Amino acid sequence: MPDLSTFPITARWPARHPDRIQLYSWPTPNGVKVSIALEELGLPYEPHAVDIGKNETWKPEFLSLNPNGKIPAIIDPDGPGAKPLALFESGAILLYLAEKTGRLIPADPAGRYETAQWLFFQMAALGPMFGQLGYFHKFAGREIEDKRPLNRYRDESKRLLGVLETRLSGRDWIMGADYTIADIAMLGWVRNLIGFYEAREMVGYDALEAVPAWLDRGLARPAVQRGLEIPSRG
Repeated sequence: MPDLSTFPITARWPARHPDRIQLYSWPTPNGVKVSIALEELGLPYEPHAVDIGKNETWKPEFLSLNPNGKIPAIIDPDGPGAKPLALFESGAILLYLAEKTGRLIPADPAGRYETAQWLFFQMAALGPMFGQLGYFHKFAGREIEDKRPLNRYRDESKRLLGVLETRLSGRDWIMGADYTIADIAMLGWVRNLIGFYEAREMVGYDALEAVPAWLDRGLARPAVQRGLEIPSRG
């Protein structure tokens, strides 16, 4: 049985099954990316709820695993060389899980790089812009009288949806016929944008065709439905 006691995070969130991947997360668009991937891949894992509403990501134990203080993070007891591997940043984790299993990513090098391109598109553009729009439209930022930040994130979010719409035109998934980690990275963000962030009308979502069809296909997947609720909020 692997010994994970050398990782300080296990003192706060003990591993009942140390032979399984340990997932430290919260069901947000960033958090559910990894739980969805784990559900799709069928890898044994143990989820731990790190409540961002209680600022648990800023506790020393979590920071010892992810110095950036953001969910998600994992410990894989069976990492490279059969040694435990700790990872933070959702994109890196998705790439790792795909490479570990040889699934959810094309086998050919060009296809892998193209998939990574769209994964980074989510991490560097789509996710941050949608998150900021949510802040200025639904959360504390809505009280700011100067609407220029809101308008900036609205316009950029609309542009990014247009990029996604163009890419998905005539395709079932980001990479064509194959569902990959690139899709997993973006499904939760688009879902939140039009649902939880209540920005559907603001970004002109209903004028799109390919993106809504893609989102519906993704949300219909059983692993996605399960992953969206993991870890449980209790």
